[in-house]
Amino acid sequence: MEILKPLRSQLKLWEQLDQASFRREKGLFIAEGLKVVAELLKSAWKMKALLILSGREDHCTELLSANAGEVDVYCLSEKEWRRLSQDKNPEGIIAVASVPAMPSMDDLPAGQHDRLLLLHEINNPNNLGALLRTADWFGFRTVLLSAGSVDFTHAKVVRTAMGSLFHLTVIADVDFSLILPMLRKSCKVVGSDVRTGIIPHPCTGRTALLFGSESHGLPQHLIEMTDECWCIPGTGEAESLSLPQAAAVMMYACTTT
Repeated sequence: MEILKPLRSQLKLWEQLDQASFRREKGLFIAEGLKVVAELLKSAWKMKALLILSGREDHCTELLSANAGEVDVYCLSEKEWRRLSQDKNPEGIIAVASVPAMPSMDDLPAGQHDRLLLLHEINNPNNLGALLRTADWFGFRTVLLSAGSVDFTHAKVVRTAMGSLFHLTVIADVDFSLILPMLRKSCKVVGSDVRTGIIPHPCTGRTALLFGSESHGLPQHLIEMTDECWCIPGTGEAESLSLPQAAAVMMYACTTT
């Protein structure tokens, strides 16, 4: 397999992918780490280039074999790598991938509506990545993100999701004030709150779980548009669970029978 040296223009393009506006303009993003890149290769998402840190070629043998010449592979020096990598202790592999075309709700097959995760103004990339990983585990295949949320192709989101992003359908910039009445015609829409609500419980039929940011929670007008609101009871002295912890508890409760 031929391993290439990148051009200055390529390095400049890849470096600018840390900007959300540039990612949207080019339709590209960066995925870093062995596990993340392996999951990308197994998915329907398209890889445009594979970048290897000089001296780490042997660590990436399996992934290079899996690529089998489908995309160009580039070797980067440590100086070049530091301009792109988000990791303090890099594993030495980065994929440059295409952002798939975002579907509308009308484009989704009916089965994908069975479990939906609705996220309102989640602006912490690590939280969003953890939520995507949890959604993948519990079978919430469709994720709706409101405007004001962090870009789901942010490098930290992709890294924290550990490849789960590539198994999900994500629709961004959703206006929940408009979409919730439509969803309630075919789904049970469940809100979440730290202080008030009923105990999470199993749900039959199509269900959509709605969460707000860890700092602010859900606005009252959205809670009032749900079918019911859940609150996780606790007996300790902690102020609350983290958002990913609370979402995991509720997703588990929703899917048990």
